[in-house]
Order: sequence, then structure tokens, then C-alpha cells
Amino acid sequence: MTASAALNATPGAKSRERLVIGASSLGTMFEWYDFFLYGALATFIARHYFSAVNETTGFIFALAAFAAGFIVRPLGALVFGRIGDVVGRKNTFLATMALMGVSTFAVGLLPGYDAIGVAAPIVLIFLRLMQGLAIGGEYGGAAIYVAEHAPADKRGLQTSFIQTTAVLGLILSLVVIMTVRAGMTPDAFAEWGWRVPFLISILLLAISLWIRLKLNESPVFQKMKEESATSKAPFAEAFGAWPNLKLVLIALFGVVAGQAVSFYASTFYMLFFLDRVLKVDGFTANMIVLAGLVIGGPFYVFFGWLSDRVGRKPIIMGGLALTALTCFPVFSTLTNAANPALAAAQTATPVIVAADRASCSLQFDPVGRNKFDKNGCDIAKAHLTRAGISYVNAPMVGGAEIRIGEVVIAAPDPARLDGDARKEAIADFGAKVDGALRAAGYPDKVDPSRMNKPLMIALIAFFVAVQTMSYGPLAAMLVELFPARIRYTSMSLPYHIGNGWFGGFLPTTAFAIVAATGSALAGLWYPVVVTAASFAIGMAFLPETRGRDVS
Repeated sequence: MTASAALNATPGAKSRERLVIGASSLGTMFEWYDFFLYGALATFIARHYFSAVNETTGFIFALAAFAAGFIVRPLGALVFGRIGDVVGRKNTFLATMALMGVSTFAVGLLPGYDAIGVAAPIVLIFLRLMQGLAIGGEYGGAAIYVAEHAPADKRGLQTSFIQTTAVLGLILSLVVIMTVRAGMTPDAFAEWGWRVPFLISILLLAISLWIRLKLNESPVFQKMKEESATSKAPFAEAFGAWPNLKLVLIALFGVVAGQAVSFYASTFYMLFFLDRVLKVDGFTANMIVLAGLVIGGPFYVFFGWLSDRVGRKPIIMGGLALTALTCFPVFSTLTNAANPALAAAQTATPVIVAADRASCSLQFDPVGRNKFDKNGCDIAKAHLTRAGISYVNAPMVGGAEIRIGEVVIAAPDPARLDGDARKEAIADFGAKVDGALRAAGYPDKVDPSRMNKPLMIALIAFFVAVQTMSYGPLAAMLVELFPARIRYTSMSLPYHIGNGWFGGFLPTTAFAIVAATGSALAGLWYPVVVTAASFAIGMAFLPETRGRDVS
């Protein structure tokens, strides 16, 4: 009899199951709340910590700082994965929780750029890196802890509750943000109210530590420790031996990379798309995404349960395939539902930027020093990018112009102008473009009375449900894929490379693609290509793991 089976055969097993699942899930949900606050408040963070650069670059900087927490997640996976395999599961995720809570609380206290200058974004990024290290060790510990307690025929179901914590953490962050926003004026929230959700995290930290201190060590790890069977060199065993390294690579490229971009496309990029591209106000965008998450979220548990009956692989692969196939239709239909005036204008009167392509810059500035005003092409594209207007490119010999239906507006040639004359010419050009856009039916904001909110919620709920197919059974599959003595290290690294790099960079990468190409939907090629590649690799190499002995 395995260690987990023996535990579940004793009196009080059901109550212990509930304690293990509840305590692990609640603590992990609070950590995801901390981690996701930054993404949900990226617009306000850009204003306070990246105000020295232009608006578009500042927002990209804010997203890049958001992604910084994902950069170090694999490092956190290695550091805490080794501790988890050598010292134990319980103490490791207690340490990650404390690091996460303190780092999040500190963001709420950090002065802005106007107060302490360049030190503000530097400290912010450092705190974001600490959050990344913490979450890099948290997920693996919680998933393994639950899986090593669960009976084999319920492992998918019970670990699926850990999978729900990511979306529940996001829901909690949105609920707290909306509650705080509802209690003050928009100006007050933009000035200081956005800090309150970060400060609340210290209370969640205290609750989480109190709950998790009631847990005992995993029975599988305890048995290995009693038998002196724990690994003395987890790195060498996990990555130095080809049989296990091969499984790490299959897990990363055949499952986790696709699952990660699917998750972030259906959550954070969805939120950014509503706000930045479709011009839905922040409160309404949060409410609609929240409703979609609440409706689609329970499918994590459903697909975890279903994987105990039909297997992990067919459900995960089906989810990846559906994401790749439905990404463009979902976002395209969402555009029509959220901002029909914008969708109609784009169809009836597409905006064209005609210029010599050799003179055009890539509309993405990672160092924040380019104002995109060196030539007519840059001036034209920069104005449309800031306004959130999609455009297509056309060749032109000499100069640059924007074509809006029959209206042609020539971009100024800054080389022929100096000082105030140059500024006036650029401002006059922008005013003419804005006037032509309004005349062609392009709205400067969403008309709430024309929004099809039920359809928007249904689309988001559907897309969330699709990504739960690849995410719901994931924890059980990863735990079953690797041997117990190096499980924490082996599964944490591919999970956090996938979610930290492939998924975490999705908002930044997609937004940069949109800024560079002019197409509001062009950024979706990133999740489509990654999920399709993971589907192909997973179908070819991923083994079925349902029913394996995890001890």
C-alpha cells in the first residue's frame, strides 16, 4: 500500500483531505492574488513609476516590469525546488508565502517617480523579482503536497483545486480593486487608492501562514525521509540524466508552454485588449472579465475530475487545439460586441499609412528614448498607436500620409522644421487625423448603450473554459510524470519556464506586435503559434500518466 493510500484508509481521512486541499488552495490563491495585482493595475503603475517616458512606452515598460516577475520564476523553481526535495514540501511553501506577502505589501508603500526619481522603478522591479522568486517555489509545493495526499482515482479532481487558485487569485484581485474603486472618486483612486489592494496583502499573509502552520508534512516525503531515500543532488538527478531531462523538455514544450499562453490570453491579455484596444473603461472591463472568469472557472474542477476517468492527455491536448482554433474568432467577435462603432468603422473605412517602409521605425522602444518624430512615417504611426487605431501599411515613394477613406492627410517632414514650428506642425497633423477619424465614425471611447455585455461575458467564459482543459489536469499530470525524490525540482522548472517566460511575456509581446504592425489582432499570432506547437509536440511525445503510483 502506498503512503497516500495508507493515509486515506485511516479514520478521519475525509476531513484530512478537506484540510489539505483547503489550506493548500487558500494559501496559493492568496499568493496569486499578490502576484496578479500588478497586472490588473499596470495602467496606474505606469503613471506613477514610468512617467518619464511617453505614454505608449510607459505602458510597455509597466508590462515589462510585470513580466520581470516571470523572468525569475524558473530561478525560484530551482532554488525552492531543491529545498522542497531536500528539506520538505511544507516548510518550503511557508517560506515562499512569507517572501511574496512582504514584497507585495512593500509595493503599496513605495513612493512614485515624482518623489524619488529613478529609484522608484528600480525598487519596483526588485520587488517584482522577489514576487517572481516566491511564486516560482509556491505552485510546485502546493500541487505536490495535495497530489501526494490524494488517492490515485481522485488525483486529477483534488489537484484541480490548486489549478483554480490562479483564476481565483485573479478574481479576488479584481473584486478588491473594484471595491476600493467604488468607494472613492476616480481621481483619488488614480492618485493613491490603487495602493490599498497591495497593502491589504499583509492581512492575507497572516491568514495564510496561520492556516498552513496547521498542516503536516506530505506522507510521501515523510516516508522517503524515514527511509533516507531523499535526493542529495536534485539538480544532477533531474537535469543531468537524459531520461528525466527528456521528460522535463516534453513537459515544457509539449504541454506547459501552450497551457501558459492559453491562460494569459484568456485573462490578462483579454483585460488589456478591452482597455487599450477596444476603449472599454477600466471598471466595466474588470466587471466583464470577472463575470467570465466566475462562469468559466468551475471547469477547472470538471476537467480535473474528467481526467481521472478518461486520462490527462486527451483533455489537455484538446484544450490546446481549441485555443489555437478559436483565438482569432473570439477576439474578433469580442471587438464587434464591445465596440460596434469601432468595428464598423474599421470595416467601412480602414485606415492606411502610406510611406517608404525603409524610413519607418519599429513602433516599440524598450529604452524609452524614442519619441518617433524623426520622419513623417514615425509621426503618423505613433499618433495612431497612441489612439489605439488599427491601420494597414501601403508603399509610397517619398514622404508619408494617412488615408482615411477619401481623406488624405500628409504627415509633416520634421527635417524641414525647427523648434516651435515642428511642434505646431505635428500637433496640427494630429488634430486633422483625429477630426477625420471622428468623421469616419471612429469613436474616441465606447458607447455603453451599444455594448453587448451578455455576448462579451459569454465569449470570455467560453475562452476561459477552453483554457481550463489544458490547465485543470496539469498538476496531476506533472506530479505523475516525475519520480518522488526529484519531483519538486523536475516539475517546477518546466512549469515556471512555460508560465514565466512563454506566458508571462504574452501581454508585453502581443502589445509590442500590435504597436509594430498596426493591427489590433496581430498580437494573437503569438498564443496561436505557441499553442499549436505544443499540441503537435505533446501529441507526438507526451505519455499518458493517469493511474501512476506517485510514491
